[in-house]
Amino acid sequence: MNINLRSHTMRPIRAACLGTATALVALLACAPVAGAAMDTDSAHAKGGDRVITLIGHLAQQSRFPVNPNGPAAQGDRTVVRSILKDQNDENVVGETGGFCTTTTVENRGAEECVVTYNLPGGQLTVQGMVFRILNEEGGVAIPPPSFDNAITGGTGVFDRARGSVHADTIGSGIRRFTIDLDR
Repeated sequence: MNINLRSHTMRPIRAACLGTATALVALLACAPVAGAAMDTDSAHAKGGDRVITLIGHLAQQSRFPVNPNGPAAQGDRTVVRSILKDQNDENVVGETGGFCTTTTVENRGAEECVVTYNLPGGQLTVQGMVFRILNEEGGVAIPPPSFDNAITGGTGVFDRARGSVHADTIGSGIRRFTIDLDR
């Protein structure tokens, strides 16, 4: 089974509505992961890997700036929650929850993000950097940049999971996640 997940990228705390998504949240919905989307032809899939493609819809986002009413700063934090649907964007299959912390505002900024994907049968934990989170004026980059983060573990059917998650913005508050699980 190949899993492709693309989440909302969390932005600096002052940043805008698409967080690099993904934090720890309880599983919302129902459809089995097998029905979520098997994408064995994905450019991100390697031989024998499981790839799952999901569509994430930003549900909640809270920003905690270091300098309220000021420019983006190191230490800004964003907390997000997204609803995950199958690759056809029809059936709810889970949710994500996570947070990002701005690590630099130089060179258009960067964030360190930690996210949990709650799916039928278990959870996946993901962590990594998102670069170019700010536009040239220092505001949030619109659309948010794509990113690749590492799968650091999991529970249930995802116990000892390894691999990566690639995320692309495909609409306002919407990301495609491609989860590539190494076997």
